[in-house]
Amino acid sequence: MKAYQIHSDGGIDAIERVNLDGPKPKADEVLVRIRACSLNYRDLIVAQGGYSRNDTRPVIPLSDGAGEVVEVGEDVTEFKTGDRVAGCFFRDWVGGDPTEEQFQTALGGGIDGVLREYMTFKPHALVPVPQHLSFEEASTLPCAALTAWQALVVKGDIKAGHDILTLGTGGVSTFAIKFAAMHGARVIATSSSDEKLEQAKQLGATDIVNYRDNPEWHRNVRDLTDGRGVDNVVEVGGIGTLERSLKSAALNGHVSLIGVLSGTEGAVNPLLALFNRVTIHGIYVGSREMFHAMNRAIETSQLKPAIDRVFGFDEAPDAYRHLQSGSHVGKVVIAID
Repeated sequence: MKAYQIHSDGGIDAIERVNLDGPKPKADEVLVRIRACSLNYRDLIVAQGGYSRNDTRPVIPLSDGAGEVVEVGEDVTEFKTGDRVAGCFFRDWVGGDPTEEQFQTALGGGIDGVLREYMTFKPHALVPVPQHLSFEEASTLPCAALTAWQALVVKGDIKAGHDILTLGTGGVSTFAIKFAAMHGARVIATSSSDEKLEQAKQLGATDIVNYRDNPEWHRNVRDLTDGRGVDNVVEVGGIGTLERSLKSAALNGHVSLIGVLSGTEGAVNPLLALFNRVTIHGIYVGSREMFHAMNRAIETSQLKPAIDRVFGFDEAPDAYRHLQSGSHVGKVVIAID
């Protein structure tokens, strides 16, 4: 079986192509042929040795993959051969509030991930994927899509007419744009690139702000909402953008704290949240139950993910480099022939 492994903290150049024995399913397991994987910013962190929870070596990277069931154990009743499925980001977080033990089962970091031809799963770690999606499209769902879904729907309680702010045009942000538009919400999208902002409008953004041209972009957000602010900020930047995100939030609004793209060092005045009764939610992907609910909504609405580029399996390191460049809009995918 062809696969990739990370043996050191040397970054992209240390990701090694390997040949491994193919897995055999136990009585309570499902064997899946992985047909496509997608990358997240977290995967760059794992390759550099910066993943904070149980960063193991060697590890097969990537959390997000979709494929088809090729064999089921004799005790499995939920899936059958030929089913199209995706793995859950957290293998063991089925529903409710997660435990630390469940958080240790994140694919491609704490345990082996999906950048390989075949993988066995317990049934509780798989979900059926929407039938209108290709394997490449379905592979984008486990992390980025579910993160945006939890931020807006599960924790953010999004409603028609809400104002939503997204930062940048990566996977989480583009899914947030699409989910917000699906719910009849208004979306203000930010980027440093006018070209990317035009693409964000095509995805469903209502208004756009170039933060490079407007360093105090929270003022633009306030102006666009008649001084009120937004109901939810999908905050993927981290410390470098959090202060302006808090200034962009409305009274009783939400800030969904997701990413660390701008770094992890710095200080933020907590009074910005206190005086406006802003709720800050830490969002870390989601459970299998959330994944099921999201997929039903995606299938009903026939939503399609935004994919920037698809690489071949032999080009996996190039896919990492493309993600690292920051030139993408939407998801970067690796197809496995």
